[in-house]
Amino acid sequence: MIKLNYFLLLLLFTFLSCGCNVQEEDKAGDLILTEKSAKLIETSNQFGFDLYREIYAWEKEAQNLMVSPLSVSLALAMTYNGAETTTKEAMEKALRLKGLTREEINTSFQSLVKGLTSLDPKVLLEIAQSIYYRQDFSVEKNFVEINQKYYDAEVSPLNFASPSALGVINGWVNTKTHGKIKEILKEITPNQVMFLLNAIYFKGIWAKEFNKKATEQRTFFPGTGSPVTVPMMTRNDTLDYASNDQFSAIRLPYGSGKYNMFLFLPKENDVSALVRELNPDNWSAWQKLFKETKDVEISIPRFKYAYEIKLNDVLTTMGMGIAFTSGADFRGINSGGGLNIDYIKH
Repeated sequence: MIKLNYFLLLLLFTFLSCGCNVQEEDKAGDLILTEKSAKLIETSNQFGFDLYREIYAWEKEAQNLMVSPLSVSLALAMTYNGAETTTKEAMEKALRLKGLTREEINTSFQSLVKGLTSLDPKVLLEIAQSIYYRQDFSVEKNFVEINQKYYDAEVSPLNFASPSALGVINGWVNTKTHGKIKEILKEITPNQVMFLLNAIYFKGIWAKEFNKKATEQRTFFPGTGSPVTVPMMTRNDTLDYASNDQFSAIRLPYGSGKYNMFLFLPKENDVSALVRELNPDNWSAWQKLFKETKDVEISIPRFKYAYEIKLNDVLTTMGMGIAFTSGADFRGINSGGGLNIDYIKH
């Protein structure tokens, strides 16, 4: 028997990994990759793991992190369509998009989103984009058309001075997240001219659910601080299990198994050491360790997540600092220039 009691949770919600294949569905229900879509997934995986490590390094207060690299990538990709010269290059560096043209990036993201949202009929995944701009602000036609074509973005002028403007934007987010995020903005300042939004809603039922009657009070060991007694979901099962000198881990599939939650228990409860090892090569190697294993005893705390972060500093560290300064070049959004990113909230 392998015991996985007292799990230290390290949850990686990554829609761009684990060989998610995109383009056309085959008879087995998998999706076939185009060469450029495969390249985009490769670079986006690199971005996702780098982003997570940087956020982990910057975060000083939150006890838990939840990061969606896909959400950040899509919002930045829309913005990237308006970037020029050194700002364009800096965003390519930060997003790890070297080697792909703008056209290839847009078409690959379009295929990726289409593939992900139709991958598993037993899982609901909705992805939505919108752009709201100040009604007296001139936006380049090409910028609007590209984001409508490839990202299915809803683009609307809005009277930012109106008391109802906040309600319109927050209402869009509330609707697209099915009420999970009720407010994304608290104010609109006079110098703000555009908001680019991405919303992802994921609802999946584990292929095999925990029995509520088996939930019981047990001890949980957080990454820091003293042990706590919490309601723990428990079961003994046959499932995919992996172990090495760094961690023990399990795979919990959703729906028909196209989407999965991976839970890692670092050895010695050292989350930092495991986070340092997060990269595409290691992730690929770790996937090969998972084998169907009998009599795995699972004990996982019931949990709920709520987390947000302003990503300016993190993305500056990753290479796109110029986009937040007066030296930014977003003439692809407005030919007059003078635009920069105020903040990126995730």
